[in-house]
Amino acid sequence: MLPLTKEDIDFEVRAALAWHGDDAHETVATLLEDIRHLRQQLARAGTAISRGIGRGSVRQFERSIETARNAATSC
Repeated sequence: MLPLTKEDIDFEVRAALAWHGDDAHETVATLLEDIRHLRQQLARAGTAISRGIGRGSVRQFERSIETARNAATSC
């Protein structure tokens, strides 16, 4: 997956806001619910995924605070 440019992100933000009638609260609420749903799906999928070559290695589905900060500042 290619990294998004600032223009791509700006377009997606405007599109999400327009979808919700420019209501920022409703837009954020919907995005948070989407995140919650996707985390549940990842947790379910994680139970069906092999432990990997390292036997006992566990995949991490959550981003670290540092990774999240780096992603937020790279735009």
